[in-house]
Amino acid sequence: MGRIKIVLLVLFLLVSFSSHVKASNPFNVSSTDTVDRLLFGFFDLRDRESFIQVTNTDGVNSQNVHIQIFNVADNCNENDFFDLYTPNDTHVYNLRDIITNDGNDSGVVLPSDAYGIVVVFVVEGALAPSEVVKFIGNMRIEDNNGYEYRTNLIGVDYIFGLDAIGSLRTSEPATFNFNNEGGVTFSDIILIAYSSDSQNSEVEISNILDNWFLIDVDIFDLIENPFSCRNIIFSCVDQDNPLLESLLEEVANQSGSGASVASFEYGINDAIPHTKGGELLCPGNNIPEGFAQLTGISHEGEGLELIGFVGLNNGNGRGSMDAMFNQGSSFFSF
Repeated sequence: MGRIKIVLLVLFLLVSFSSHVKASNPFNVSSTDTVDRLLFGFFDLRDRESFIQVTNTDGVNSQNVHIQIFNVADNCNENDFFDLYTPNDTHVYNLRDIITNDGNDSGVVLPSDAYGIVVVFVVEGALAPSEVVKFIGNMRIEDNNGYEYRTNLIGVDYIFGLDAIGSLRTSEPATFNFNNEGGVTFSDIILIAYSSDSQNSEVEISNILDNWFLIDVDIFDLIENPFSCRNIIFSCVDQDNPLLESLLEEVANQSGSGASVASFEYGINDAIPHTKGGELLCPGNNIPEGFAQLTGISHEGEGLELIGFVGLNNGNGRGSMDAMFNQGSSFFSF
């Protein structure tokens, strides 16, 4: 009888502790290292080297993948090829010299200053949607100044539907935290606005007039004081894109408010600016540590989604990159 009481007491304490831990974490943060049919990564060849690793987790079935590469520096031009992965197969793509999994030339040659997006879409082929093999992946960016960005590719599950991993509506902001520990002085905030066609195993990014998000930015310091920033536009565009002015005009007409800036990448603020001297989320703000909150205002594109990476570095030997998150997943969805 005494043993039964002790076991019941231990079970009670374990349940109580488990409930307390769950209650202390209000965010259901999705993992970026689970197997998925659609994977996203960032690459950068501007005084950097970039590598994308992809793995077929199935031990029985071979599977084709559709690789899409969007070069922001070339008006978001798309390059693509197909590749075959045998069971338990892993391959690393060097974006400076892209070779397929079987050792052949991919046919894609990027300019020396290219940067942008890599998409890995598993093709359904002869398999039913519920049987499509899932993949995992990671990326590594080596900067010439001695630091690296490493993180998992962001995955989207198209087998069970987007609702299975959550979605972010206009009223539910995405967040990321930041600080200047370890001498952090620079940032790379990357957001990818895209729509997808699961039947053709491809995504659409390059048409910037049909794929954009208008975002309201706020920054909070360590004692939770909010600082309002400007509206910004995320799309696959840089300041040399010939459609930039048309994009700004369209967003203003569609949203009724608009923004004065559109870009694929941003720095955080004046305290932690963009590594490459790009636009800032919050110019005039000097908070060195806290968190940023991005809230969707308007968008263009049917089934449009937004996923993001946050990179911090000290310009020398230390860097880190991770995915943004919200209460449901790592991306916005409308």
